[in-house]
Amino acid sequence: MHVLQQRSIRFDAVGRALDRLILLMNGAGVVWVFALTFLICADIVGRTIFDNPIRGVTEIVSLSLVASVFLQIPYAVNRDRLTRARVLLDRLDAGAPGAAHRWRLVMTAIAAVLFAITAIGEWPDMVRALATREFAGVEGQFTIAVWPIKAIVVLGAVVAAIECMRFLGESRPADARADGVRAARGVRWFALLGPLAIAVVVLLVWFAGAEPRVIGGLMIGSVLVMIALGMPIAIALLLTGFVGLGLLKHDFEIATRTVALSAEGTVSEYVFATVPLFVLMGLFVNVSEIGRDAFRAAQLVFGRFIGGLGVATVAANAIFAAITGISIASAAIFTKIAVPEMVRHGYTPKFAVGLTAGSSVLGMLIPPSLLLIIYGVIAEVSIGNLFTAAIIPGVLLAAAFALAVMAMAAFWPGFVGDVRARRTAGEGDEAKAASPNESTLSALAGLFPVALLIVLVLGGIYGGVFTPTEAGAAGAFGAMVIALVKRRLTWAKLWDVIRETGQVSVIILFLIIAANTFSRMLTLTELPQDIAGFLGGTGLGLFGFLAIYLVLLIALGTVLDSTSIMLIVLPLALPVAGELGVNLVWFGIVTVIAIEIGLLTPPLGLSVYVIKSSLDDDRISLGDIFAGASPFVLVMVLVTVILMAFPELSLALL
Repeated sequence: MHVLQQRSIRFDAVGRALDRLILLMNGAGVVWVFALTFLICADIVGRTIFDNPIRGVTEIVSLSLVASVFLQIPYAVNRDRLTRARVLLDRLDAGAPGAAHRWRLVMTAIAAVLFAITAIGEWPDMVRALATREFAGVEGQFTIAVWPIKAIVVLGAVVAAIECMRFLGESRPADARADGVRAARGVRWFALLGPLAIAVVVLLVWFAGAEPRVIGGLMIGSVLVMIALGMPIAIALLLTGFVGLGLLKHDFEIATRTVALSAEGTVSEYVFATVPLFVLMGLFVNVSEIGRDAFRAAQLVFGRFIGGLGVATVAANAIFAAITGISIASAAIFTKIAVPEMVRHGYTPKFAVGLTAGSSVLGMLIPPSLLLIIYGVIAEVSIGNLFTAAIIPGVLLAAAFALAVMAMAAFWPGFVGDVRARRTAGEGDEAKAASPNESTLSALAGLFPVALLIVLVLGGIYGGVFTPTEAGAAGAFGAMVIALVKRRLTWAKLWDVIRETGQVSVIILFLIIAANTFSRMLTLTELPQDIAGFLGGTGLGLFGFLAIYLVLLIALGTVLDSTSIMLIVLPLALPVAGELGVNLVWFGIVTVIAIEIGLLTPPLGLSVYVIKSSLDDDRISLGDIFAGASPFVLVMVLVTVILMAFPELSLALL
């Protein structure tokens, strides 16, 4: 017993040390990302005002992104922040917690192996870079050693693997007795079945000499099954990419090196800095309560009409979308602002939450849009052109929502609420929705910061002053200044914003890294080209392909988040679109709207879950929110069909 106590104390000390290391690494990573904002802004000022840009900014930012991902990935693993489809896993938790626990152990063991493979693949490259003094930049102008970045990749992967192993060592099944040590050990050994089963399948396929296309089909089926069962999407993509590459090349050493190359090279491009910078801007905008100001101004303009508060919610979401680019942020903010106000003025709770969920999707279409940025990077399309092309569709979708609200208020009072009768009686007049002590001038003055940010970000891009990455940095800095001026930003809130920016960014960027490995594998199988040729020969034509594509995206949206859908589907869809001569800018707009429909559809419906978590009213169920959002899903489908039929609506401003 004394020996066991000593061993427990030693392991506890190691665990505490590991926790401190993970927190230190995460803190360094998030502060590093925040510092990039000031570096890029300083470069903008130096270039535009003093004609003296800072040398090496592109190289520093690109390498910093890689470092920040692997500094923060152990913390994301520790907090279970990696994106996964939880529908089946949650049901398993409720019905068979022991089986759910065992499956989690299997997934964790697989993740530990993949992180270890990443470190093993990166180690020789780090040693070589150190020995040869490899650098990035231009000799004689600016150089930066790359071996420290490679060392951070190794460190982050190793610590993440250790964190996974610690979970395996400390985890206990939900139904284990206090004295059930042997049973607990048996459950932990169960985790090895996952890697062993994969090894057996790999050997069978290896010796069977399967064709590349068969391997590709097997990997696509495997990744979909694992994602449906709740495996983190990045881990599922990384696993199938690694295994597929090993089988295709008959050499797992090449597969290991490819995983390492994806880890260090995928996001080491300046354009990927748009992800953390626009996330940072959106979170600063959230802290500054600009959304509340936009809603008050919209109330004054539209409150006198039938359904005016609903139209005001749509208008405020559209304004907010022009400075955030994140649908989830809009859903969280307007749940607390618009829903209570609408319910107070006679709208049904179901309609209020459904409208808030529906109009929140404008955040991913009206530029600047994080999803359009990710599409532009994957499809290698100009992000500026995507932003321009999204203006008319964004306005069209907002107008369609507003018209739908007014029509439902007039002809479907049982669903919306009898707001017309209340207005006639002079009770709860929506024109008085704003505070009685608030003048029209002061409410409209609240829009000045909003207008300032829109001009700064979009005006800078369209005016040729900023690249999208620089616009993200300028917008983040501007939003921070507004939050400071409005006295909404405390030190505690600043740290919360920085930390959340880091975690959201690392989740997206690590997902992109994993998807890159998966895409490399798919390219070698030539399956995308075969699918393109097959669809081209079926006679379905462009609209037949688009119909299938739209249905697929909406179906995937019922279980996956928007970024994951895009990263999984686009490697297959883009070659087909190219074969059919599709304009990839227009294709991107259609893709984003179709994917965003998934934010409102059960069982996942990410915006719906965000609204439910933000509500303070237990009387409103998830089913109520889904039901309330269903008319707006139909509106989105209609607008998508219109944009598919009339591509010039998206391309008119290009």
